[in-house]
Amino acid sequence: MMRSLYTAATGMVAQQIQIDTTSNNIANVNTIGYKKQRAEFADLMYQTMEYAGTSTSEQTQSPTGISVGLGVRPTAIAKQFSQGNFKETGNNLDLAITGNGFFKIVLPDGTEAYTRNGAFKLDKTGTIVNSDGFVLSPEIVIPEDAVAISIGTDGTVSVLQAGQQESTDIGQIQLTNFINPAGLHSLGDNLYINTSASGDPIEGVPGQDGLGQIRQGFVEMSNVQLVEEMTDLITGQRAYEANSKAITTSDEMLQIVNNLKR
Repeated sequence: MMRSLYTAATGMVAQQIQIDTTSNNIANVNTIGYKKQRAEFADLMYQTMEYAGTSTSEQTQSPTGISVGLGVRPTAIAKQFSQGNFKETGNNLDLAITGNGFFKIVLPDGTEAYTRNGAFKLDKTGTIVNSDGFVLSPEIVIPEDAVAISIGTDGTVSVLQAGQQESTDIGQIQLTNFINPAGLHSLGDNLYINTSASGDPIEGVPGQDGLGQIRQGFVEMSNVQLVEEMTDLITGQRAYEANSKAITTSDEMLQIVNNLKR
């Protein structure tokens, strides 16, 4: 059987993964805090028919050899944590991170997760939570009589309560960073959990030790660039078509061989 059939098949599978990844990026172009993904590939093993350096005569050697590639395989779908664009909302509980770091969220089962989505809300007790009601850690509770909320670039949360002339500090938002953010595991809902590949979480005060600062009244939008994604979509589609054409060509060549007996 011709190698090209199987080789082109691996190319079609690889381009399908490329298109799936690109489609996910396009679908999340307006998702707050979303980080685009990139599919990465590597060539498969080679079938060597003649090694480079093989003697071709008493005085000469083959300069290149003969090796036939057997296709391609996906090696990674990596997230790119470049900064997304900021959108001003004017909402006191909308927070954006300028630079490195993640907000820490506590899930209902106690698991610690991390996110770049800073669109926070208040629950019925005044606790700052995300859109799914998961609590921001460290937990901060806004008093019932608060008439204004101020969050500094270092994460300090202050409130002005009814009848008072000065604001009162009630807590501080901390950020968490990782040596290898690309190693985080995606849970969906803009949440990640750390893995052995990401390294242990490194917590600190915003603006210190390489962590970014917090901007109140803004959200960080997706870092997806539609022009790039549409280009990747077109090239992926054309590569898929080219691989399918290689399979068709191989099939036609096999048909010619089968017709030799006639």
